[in-house]
Order: sequence, then structure tokens, then C-alpha cells
Amino acid sequence: MAALLEATGLVAGYARPVAGPLDLALEPGEVVGLAGPNGAGKSTLLRSLAGEPLVHGGSIRRAGGELALLPQKPPRPAEVPLTAREYLGLTGASPLASMATWLDRRVDALSGGQFQLLAAQARLGAGAAVVLLDEPTNNLDPAAAEGVAEAIDLAAAAGRGVVVVSHEAAFLARTCHRTREVAPWS
Repeated sequence: MAALLEATGLVAGYARPVAGPLDLALEPGEVVGLAGPNGAGKSTLLRSLAGEPLVHGGSIRRAGGELALLPQKPPRPAEVPLTAREYLGLTGASPLASMATWLDRRVDALSGGQFQLLAAQARLGAGAAVVLLDEPTNNLDPAAAEGVAEAIDLAAAAGRGVVVVSHEAAFLARTCHRTREVAPWS
């Protein structure tokens, strides 16, 4: 089976390298976690995998298909009065059962945790071949975090490849087939 996303010796950073080298091959239906201490460069590596110009060395190869990125703080549509249901509809993602009580609320009226879950499902359920999630359980209570885990499970079952950055070891153990430890550049 061909990898959906492959990084070989990936070194990423800004003015100077901050993380790497990372070797990673993401197969269809696979969920890979990136773990490590604060400041190790996990988010920088993830953003490099998404195509941002942060690569200092190595290579990234994508097999094709769409790629979706959930940043640590996903932007809310402030000017457009969308409900959560309409927001998901724009992406083609289906709602999760745990969203039923607030699907018809406007996005700008959702709590931080509700919006985080909505934004995660919008990326995971939209059909992109590769989904990159940066701290998807930020601001989430345990039930909402489990909702994100279920959405990841569904995406993997549909053949999508998912990379998850998280500080939460239990969440990574619950959702990932394997986890890579990221150490700061030295």
C-alpha cells in the first residue's frame, strides 16, 4: 500500500531549525501521534507536513488527494451567521451524535469546547485523504474529547490518514496506531 504522506529526515523551523529530523510514513486508515514536551516543535513539524514553508531539510511527499489541517486555535467565522449544522454542511461532514443538542446554535454562540469539537469534525468528516490535527482536545471536557476520538476512529475506518499532535498520553494511546516522540532540535 502506498503511503498517503511521507516525510524523510524532515527538519522544520523558522529562522533556525526547531525540530527534527522526522521520518514518517502515513498509510491509509492509520492514525499516528506526535508527542513530546512543550517547545519540542511538534506543531512546527505538523505545519510543515501541511505545506507551510518551514522546512529546513529533508523531504515531504504526498500521494495526492486533499489535506486538512486543524490548527491549535481554529478561526471562527465571525462575520457569517452560520449554525453548527450549516458549518458542517459547508465541509460535507456529518454531525456527531454528541452534537445533537447544539447543532442549531450559531457558531459564534458555541462554547470554546463545542467549537473545537465542531472544527475537528469539520476536518475529519470532510473527506480529505490526510487530516492533521494540532492539539484537537484543547478546551474539551472528557465527553467532547471522546467525541473527537470517535471522529478520528471513523476517519481512519474510512481510509483517511490522520496525524495527531497532543500532550495527552491517554488520548494518543486511545486514538493512535503508533506514536512518535518529538525532541527539540539540538
